[in-house]
Amino acid sequence: MIAGAVGSSVADHLAPYGADDPASESVRAEKLLTDAGYSAPGVIVLINNADPRSSAGEARVAGIERQLKNRGDVETVVGFRQTRDSAFVSQDGDSTYLAVTLTDNDDSRRQESAKQIIAQLKGEPGVSVGGVAAATAQVNTQVQKDLTRAEMLAFPLLFLLSLLFFRSLVAALLPLMIGALAIIGTFFFLRLASDLGSISIFALNLTTGLGLGLAIDYSLFIVSRYREEIAISGPGAAAMLRTMQTAGRTVFFSSLTVAAALASLLVFPQRFLHSMGLGGAIVALLASLVALTVLPAVLELLGNQVNALAPKFLARRAVRDAKHEKDGFWYRLSRFVMRRPVPIATFSALFLIILGLPFLGITFGAVDAQVLPAGASARQVDNMIQKDFPPFRDTPIRVVVQGGDPGSAAAVRTRLGRIAGVASVRQPLRVSPGLTMIEAISTARFTSPESDATVKRIREITPPAGSAILVTGASADFVDFQSSLRSNLPLALAIVIIASLVILFLFTGSVILPIKALIMNALNLSAVFGLLVLIFQDGRFEGLLNYQSTGGIEQSMPILLFAVAFGLSTDYAVFLLSRIKEARDEGASESECVAIGLERTGRIITAAALLFAIAIGAFATSEIIFIKENGVGTALAVLIDATIIRALLVPSLMALLGRWNWWAPAPLRRLHDRIGIAESGPPTRQPATQG
Repeated sequence: MIAGAVGSSVADHLAPYGADDPASESVRAEKLLTDAGYSAPGVIVLINNADPRSSAGEARVAGIERQLKNRGDVETVVGFRQTRDSAFVSQDGDSTYLAVTLTDNDDSRRQESAKQIIAQLKGEPGVSVGGVAAATAQVNTQVQKDLTRAEMLAFPLLFLLSLLFFRSLVAALLPLMIGALAIIGTFFFLRLASDLGSISIFALNLTTGLGLGLAIDYSLFIVSRYREEIAISGPGAAAMLRTMQTAGRTVFFSSLTVAAALASLLVFPQRFLHSMGLGGAIVALLASLVALTVLPAVLELLGNQVNALAPKFLARRAVRDAKHEKDGFWYRLSRFVMRRPVPIATFSALFLIILGLPFLGITFGAVDAQVLPAGASARQVDNMIQKDFPPFRDTPIRVVVQGGDPGSAAAVRTRLGRIAGVASVRQPLRVSPGLTMIEAISTARFTSPESDATVKRIREITPPAGSAILVTGASADFVDFQSSLRSNLPLALAIVIIASLVILFLFTGSVILPIKALIMNALNLSAVFGLLVLIFQDGRFEGLLNYQSTGGIEQSMPILLFAVAFGLSTDYAVFLLSRIKEARDEGASESECVAIGLERTGRIITAAALLFAIAIGAFATSEIIFIKENGVGTALAVLIDATIIRALLVPSLMALLGRWNWWAPAPLRRLHDRIGIAESGPPTRQPATQG
């Protein structure tokens, strides 16, 4: 109750996307300007059918200026009337725009001001409102709409498929209960975290999809195991004890792999990434906690009633699932694969490698007005500014000159005018004593390689004696964001890889299986990244997925998908390997234990992956393109993992390696004997038949 009450307002307390690294040069320069009282224009008001050089057009523009200047949250309004700069006049001479500077630098208050300006000018014919603050406000509003729509679409479909996969109406309700509790709990913790620091609103999307998906995974695994146990010993404490000693233990450590993978995002200073890491890690742990406490209590109360309200054909399937007959589909498939390990392993790996090749040509993009749907005013204004006005005036490279004599800024301006990639340089603006800002206009879009090179050339300028030069602005922000990602990526990779290796070793006692799992995860991820490039960067399926390609992939998306997909893939690996090892410990041969393990988990993992893909893939309906990329990418990752990886690569490689699958150096073997995790408990079945 408390968590629901507190967490329900979480969206109102969260911040925008957030790509800043406080240690980067661009952010430090921006802080110098802000502390000195400078604020960049946050709102752009585009006025069509108004030539400001004509008396009628000037009068119309002046009227809109007065409306804006009468607002207490507007500091300045700059346009053609103030500057006589032709850059404020469209190429056809029929439109102009006003650059509006807001009095407040706080993100939330700037967004609110932008919303109010949009509402105020809504009735003005031919007037549209855009700019950074307006785009941010519209993105945040759209995220909340997308979240609601995704939930409305996903829940009914998840329930229907859960009924099919869980085999009864009662069991089908359990993952929705687990997911709802985990999501509410995570919203509560995110609300508390928002009072301690800045949390991005985009964490809500990942939290909702991941919470539902993991709740389904954990519920399906525990319920299926409980059905096995009550088929052997009947409902009661013994069946639940065995379930928790086996499936419960696996769920706990599986959740640690997901949480560790997502927690790796906390090393990034960008608000977007560390918010995703925090929300994802919390929801993974809470989904596990609820699945290991609330779910067993409910199952204990239900007993055989967990199979209640099931159509007869589903009831028959539930009985057959619990017995795991050796003529089952997954048993036969694994035997087929293991009789042909070389061609199947080669073909599967080659197929994934080919899918991943387009990733070599990836182009990165940023989060700006272009991520909005086509109907959003901020995107429309951005499109018209780029098309009808001298381009790139709204995203200048800002050069901050600190210290020096009165001629330092002029000297820097002269040098800027000689740099390749600079179209024009504006007059220096004295922000405060000893601090001057000069705006250089790039010849290319701020996310382009050309602007990247221009920023780097500007940073190579030797400052005049006694002065220092810092570079900020959209182009510099983009350059610094990529640099920050590259510098923090090795630590994030190390966290994910080490955590995965340790957990899989503790489960299996092998050093081969964890390494093999890492290789398969890498193949999976490369395929997903390649498909994202084919779809979103190259603009395929625009009609089907309802988007317009921006010509690149949002630059943090591969890192986010790496953490999410890697954690989920290791999660599924733990599910499968735990049952393979259990069968091996019960006496099955090397090939038989793989067949038994796949038979016992194949249906569960495939069903869980399909349900998870729907839960998080629902965000493919988002009208924010990089949220759509996240939904599609994660869905592809879990589906590829549950099919090509688990059904083909795992059994074929295990057949090739045989006993070497379980090899470990003697010291590590002794360590595992002491502290390893085993799916063991009181024996309730006869040892598996040798094969």
